[in-house]
Amino acid sequence: MWGHYKNLARKYPQVSFSEERNLIARAKKGDKKSANQLVLRHIGFVIFRVYSKIVPHLLKRHGEDILSESVLILYKQIKNYDLNYCDGNGNLRPVKFVSYIWKRIDGFIIDSIKRELRRERKEISFQL
Repeated sequence: MWGHYKNLARKYPQVSFSEERNLIARAKKGDKKSANQLVLRHIGFVIFRVYSKIVPHLLKRHGEDILSESVLILYKQIKNYDLNYCDGNGNLRPVKFVSYIWKRIDGFIIDSIKRELRRERKEISFQL
């Protein structure tokens, strides 16, 4: 499965900031092809975050599930992304999508691993 995602990351490299914003605008209007393109363009980033946050033995057991669920988060984040984001002074401050999603993805990864570790501890204590 990891190989499939890695191949997608190679096949769909990141796009320019202006093209990314165009994809987001179209996706927010319901264009599924644009949403898919945007998600595919960020698979490599999500793989990188999963690999950087999860130790190898947990990555082997839970990495694919976390990666799959992270893809769903990308789709949700497209809907929430504000193309007209302004700073505190009201100045337009466009943000790259990767900058917008990274904390959400990292938080999800960490929460997922914590949840899995709690579940494993309960199973071990139940077996004892």
